[in-house]
Amino acid sequence: MSRLSLLMAGVFAAGLLTGPALAADTITIGIPVGLSGANSVVAPSVVQSAELAVEEINAKGGILGKKVVLEVADDASGAAGAQKAFDSLIFQKKVDVLISMETSAARNAGLPIVNRGKVPYIYTSFYEGRSCSPYMYVNAWVPDQQVAPIVDFFNKEGAKTYFLIGSDYAFGRGMLAFTKAYIEKTGGKVVGDEYAPMDATDWTAILSKVKAANPDAIITSTAGGAPNVTLTKQLRAAGIKSLYGNLAVDEGTAKAMGPDAEGIYIAGSYFTNIDTPANKAFLAAMEKKFGKDLKTPNDLSVPEYEAVYAYKAAVEKAGTTDAAKVIPALAEVAVEGPRGTIVMNKQRHAPLTMYLGQVKADGSVGIISSFKDVDPGEQCPKLK
Repeated sequence: MSRLSLLMAGVFAAGLLTGPALAADTITIGIPVGLSGANSVVAPSVVQSAELAVEEINAKGGILGKKVVLEVADDASGAAGAQKAFDSLIFQKKVDVLISMETSAARNAGLPIVNRGKVPYIYTSFYEGRSCSPYMYVNAWVPDQQVAPIVDFFNKEGAKTYFLIGSDYAFGRGMLAFTKAYIEKTGGKVVGDEYAPMDATDWTAILSKVKAANPDAIITSTAGGAPNVTLTKQLRAAGIKSLYGNLAVDEGTAKAMGPDAEGIYIAGSYFTNIDTPANKAFLAAMEKKFGKDLKTPNDLSVPEYEAVYAYKAAVEKAGTTDAAKVIPALAEVAVEGPRGTIVMNKQRHAPLTMYLGQVKADGSVGIISSFKDVDPGEQCPKLK
């Protein structure tokens, strides 16, 4: 046999030993996320949270003795990109689980692929609610948990009239439909509701209608990230002084807005100012790992960190990565994280401690009040 033949045989043998063996010794988490498009402002913080969780888990022996690795795919914050990302992760990369924050458009496009591939999917983004799949769990808030703190506060501040502004897709319309019903239920009046495309950058026409209506309060629900920034900057430039509640801004995006974010009221399940040992330890670990490159942890990235640990707990409870056994286990495990104890045992969703806050001049959020273990309500009653 020639030297070349011997060399090729050695390479082939090494491949046989390391290829399948390496795959058998790893657990792969797929992260489809909007590295481009509307979510590009916040997506890097989501990836960082997952990277920290995986580093911590691997430092303690991995999951069932296996090393955990990440596969990140850009879903471009929309349906077409999500279809490509989900298909690649599930059928080409053969991931064991999907864990990610995405737009509702991306999630809705990806779910049929999840169902076909029969892969567990932990959705870590706050959203409009009532999206259900046998393979999906959600550890972030829904409108049943998030809307009341803002509207109730505005009502106490004397607000009688409201103007609603949203992105024209499932999240924007779903959130504001719930909000409108709640405002009217509590005695308020919606004097206008307007929507712009998901990638809108010019809000001039809508803001002209707001000025004409002169509402006591404005509540917005855009796609997370870039649309939030442009709307807020233009709203401030227009000199509108109404109370301003934002259902879609995270703390990281608020910092990106600069001075324009000051005074915005937001409700969420996570702010960096949560004063608990678990949150302080998490922030310290993030700072140590990423240093000057750290993206502000927020209500879209922290659930990602906790979801990686939830998957770890479910696999260890099941004793396997087999989806049929991991899926029911996800409803039974509890994760102690920066947001407290998270259990996704309410129709695939989680009771959450919610906070009402107001953005300060430095972009951080001052907590006004908290609401412990807020129930997500009826979300997926047909799923166990």
